[in-house]
Amino acid sequence: MSSIDRLSQSAPSAAAQIPFYDPTAGADRRASLAAIAEVLQSLLSAAGTLKTQYASPNATGFSVTVSPPVAGVSVHLLLTPLAGYAAGTVVLPAEPADGQEVVVTSTQAVTTLTVSGNGATVNGAPSTLAANGFFRLRYDQINNTFYRIG
Repeated sequence: MSSIDRLSQSAPSAAAQIPFYDPTAGADRRASLAAIAEVLQSLLSAAGTLKTQYASPNATGFSVTVSPPVAGVSVHLLLTPLAGYAAGTVVLPAEPADGQEVVVTSTQAVTTLTVSGNGATVNGAPSTLAANGFFRLRYDQINNTFYRIG
């Protein structure tokens, strides 16, 4: 009988701990199933795919934070404001991954657009967004900068 057969059986929770070897630290470690699922999700997300995030601002002066479902995943922020607005802010992810992209589209115009790097520099961010306009940014970790690429 193997040693695993001697363990009691139960349904695991997200907090359940799983042992693994960390070659970076050169030691055995443990992590929760939730943490392992997050890492696996980011590894299984096809490169270049964008996860859509929806936001429907209902007043001028809005602020929308880009929130990837899993850290480091590229996001398509689809803004569907109720009308064209004089001002709005898009806040980029706080802990972006190298190569992570953010695409922002809007069905309505935003006359004065602010793109906040949330701790990172943003090069080439637009200051306005036309109805049905878009822009694309890619993060470079070495420079801690989002660069406009489209």
